[in-house]
Amino acid sequence: MKLKSGIDVETRIPMDSPFAQIKLKDSIIHFLFKYQPEISDPTVILCIGTDRSTGDALGPLVGTNLVQYQSPYIRVFGTLEEPVHAINLDETLFQIQNTYHSPFIIAIDAGLGKHSSVGMIDIKDGPLKPGTGVNKELTPVGNMHLTGLVNIGGYMEYFVLQSTRLNLVMKMANIISYSINTGIREFFQQKAQAE
Repeated sequence: MKLKSGIDVETRIPMDSPFAQIKLKDSIIHFLFKYQPEISDPTVILCIGTDRSTGDALGPLVGTNLVQYQSPYIRVFGTLEEPVHAINLDETLFQIQNTYHSPFIIAIDAGLGKHSSVGMIDIKDGPLKPGTGVNKELTPVGNMHLTGLVNIGGYMEYFVLQSTRLNLVMKMANIISYSINTGIREFFQQKAQAE
């Protein structure tokens, strides 16, 4: 994907690539400007997952990191202390819709993929379909979403998520949370300068 300026915007970023945080931040800013009329202040970050499974802890780890940044531009749902998962997802969406007027939601979740895709961070338009990797049908969420591919899918998904390396998940969570925080901050700063 290319920006109007001709700069490439990556929608799949390897977490171990040089400048992964900057590439992801730039992609986030691109998507935010694409959605500019719909962007709400604060932007809602919905981090899905549970700390009961190493692989599925990506979302709550991202949420916990984002809360520590104390950004005025972000409201976080889903942390290690208060995770958002299959059981309370609809209740959390109801709370968000009743708290914020037309909220712009960025959903975050862990995913499973091919062996060659492990360690990739995908950023995409439209809602996330949580639970797909473990064959669950949950409510699609978000105006856009990020998925961190933490392990191989296709066989014994629950066991695969349980046996995912914590090191990979924590590194990925740090990259995603830094990129979201700086991307949203820079988006609002650029938007204010343009007005």
